[in-house]
Amino acid sequence: MNIALTRAVPPTIADCVLTHCPRAPIDLDRAIAQHVEYEAMLGALGARVERVEAAPDLPDSVFIEDTAVVVDEVAVLMRPGASSRRPEVDAVAAALGRYRPLQSIVAPGTMDGGDVLRAGRRVFVGLSLRTNHDALRQLQAILVPLGYAVDDIPVEQCLHLKSAATAAADDLLVLNPAWVDPARFGGIEWVAIDPGEPSGANVVRVRDSVVCPTSAPRTRERLEGRGLTVRAVDASELAKAEGALTCASLIFSQSAVTR
Repeated sequence: MNIALTRAVPPTIADCVLTHCPRAPIDLDRAIAQHVEYEAMLGALGARVERVEAAPDLPDSVFIEDTAVVVDEVAVLMRPGASSRRPEVDAVAAALGRYRPLQSIVAPGTMDGGDVLRAGRRVFVGLSLRTNHDALRQLQAILVPLGYAVDDIPVEQCLHLKSAATAAADDLLVLNPAWVDPARFGGIEWVAIDPGEPSGANVVRVRDSVVCPTSAPRTRERLEGRGLTVRAVDASELAKAEGALTCASLIFSQSAVTR
């Protein structure tokens, strides 16, 4: 069973932190409706959706992915790069503690979960405005003894590594080669997004299916051409808050692995 932790769209989302996107009006009702459809899609694909307690005063709290990195053996609590987002972590920690032993990134490290891409036993960490070298070293100290390879990738053209690349399967990435160098992934096979859909590289993997944004239909066709089962959801309002599909959930296997 896969668990998908989510968090409600807060009424304060218009006050979200923005780095690369210009601020645009967000239709709150539409954002909420799109998020509900997103949760329904995760459920339809076999994940058990569990909502963490809402945080109406934390504008970015719907983007729950940035608060933790979850692997089979452990959940690593993040220390987000934007200080205003650090209060988001405690409620997520309480939810994750039911499923995994917990470890944490601590100061002076900063890391957003959106900068951490896992493909099987390989983990790639984007060094960005939100994630620094100290946090990378801390994550390596946690995951390498568990059998993971943890490598860094510079991120300059977008907010997070997973804005530019995500895993469609353990051995297949979907990426935007204008935003990240495919060679940095050490030989993992990849599918390029359609050049007219620069944000199309952010997809969510749920069991044997992939969810892509409705804004990337040609990228969806490329993924289907590789034999993948692909569904699409509209996340256009969350995109105005510099969010993407992976941002809105933490998906992991229910059972932890002990060593």
